[in-house]
Amino acid sequence: MHTRERGMVTAEIAVSLTGLVIVLLGLLWVFGVVSAQIRCVDAARDTARALARGESVANAKAEGERSAPDGAQFAVQVGDGNATVRVSVRVQPTVPVLSRLPGVLVHSKAVVSTEPGVDE
Repeated sequence: MHTRERGMVTAEIAVSLTGLVIVLLGLLWVFGVVSAQIRCVDAARDTARALARGESVANAKAEGERSAPDGAQFAVQVGDGNATVRVSVRVQPTVPVLSRLPGVLVHSKAVVSTEPGVDE
């Protein structure tokens, strides 16, 4: 192989590796968003289940916060035989290369019937 051909192969490998790294970082970002979504679903479900049992709103939120992503916001409504919980969080990229991307808002909602006599 001539020196010129060797240089072209090296450049092609460098470009390919850069592209591969960008794709992998993108996949990590998608994994982080999906993970936050799953945690929001779990937090909404756990909080709603606690409210349905008759726990106070503060105790139910504390239970949901254990499975929620950091910075999650809770909206709770109890009445008419139902407990409704909405959990949302904005997920920002943590990888410096992707830091210019906008955050993604993920959210979940859980509605459960409350036990008889549970109403605020």
